[in-house]
Amino acid sequence: MKSTALSIQLAMSALLTTATQAGSNSTYDFLRSDMSARAGALAGSYVSIMNDPTTIFYNPAALGTIQQPIGSLGFFKHLLDINAGYVAYAQPYEDIGFFGVGVMYVNYGSFNRTDDVGNALGTFSANELALMLGYAGTWEENLTYGVNAKFIYSGIAEYSSTGIAADVGILYNIPDSRVAIGASIRNLGTQLSSYASTREKLPLDLIVGMSVTPKGIPLLLNINFHKLNEDVAKFGDRFRAFSIGGEFTLSKVFQARVGYSNEQRQELKTGTSSGLAGFSGGIGISIKDYTVDYALSSLGSIGSLHRISISSTF
Repeated sequence: MKSTALSIQLAMSALLTTATQAGSNSTYDFLRSDMSARAGALAGSYVSIMNDPTTIFYNPAALGTIQQPIGSLGFFKHLLDINAGYVAYAQPYEDIGFFGVGVMYVNYGSFNRTDDVGNALGTFSANELALMLGYAGTWEENLTYGVNAKFIYSGIAEYSSTGIAADVGILYNIPDSRVAIGASIRNLGTQLSSYASTREKLPLDLIVGMSVTPKGIPLLLNINFHKLNEDVAKFGDRFRAFSIGGEFTLSKVFQARVGYSNEQRQELKTGTSSGLAGFSGGIGISIKDYTVDYALSSLGSIGSLHRISISSTF
């Protein structure tokens, strides 16, 4: 039915909004989304973050810095009726390595299904899901490596698509210099089945970044360069997709965070103004073994995104 097909096309268009990357030409773009509130507040500058189970979504090598069993879950309020969330857990195993699991999902809400003359035939929904299993090991002191295996699912009404992928990464921590350097390649894989007859590319992403804790300042400063694998017209454009995040530890229980995504700001520019597009901020509150994080990310005139996460050690 023509109207049903149109509704499905509209749903597929909604799928693309989750990544908020106007130049993307791949499928499963939800894999680029920052799910946790801490990551969202830092504008996705996360490839060298340590001792956090949600690093499984950015750099599996960072699982090698987990000090004890730790889990995290969160909710992500996107534009329109789009909601998302995640669950992540990681723990070390003596003499074996570090293991983590992660689940991220997106629900795009309900769409009306009608026939050619507008008669209601009910509704249908659209969802996406990724399941991943990660492992990290130690090459030598302060140098870890990691790999993820992931299964990806996307569904619209009775149609669906599936894929498999892997992430690989390294992380080098230099305690004396208060510096950590990380790199990862995400979404190396392929579709197992596609919506149409032509299979699409996965959102392959090479990320390199570092974290620095300046001496005498309670600040964790991060900078990441994303999409370094993508073709560009000019060499300088290769570093256009960068993000910066700062986390201030103001006390044992309170943290404040700010972030900036240059690519997002450029792509969300409306006319001659970008407003606050690309900027983000948030807070973290820790009480005993629990931490609650909140983040607000601006999309300029389009709107804003809200994230909340809860983490705990075990």
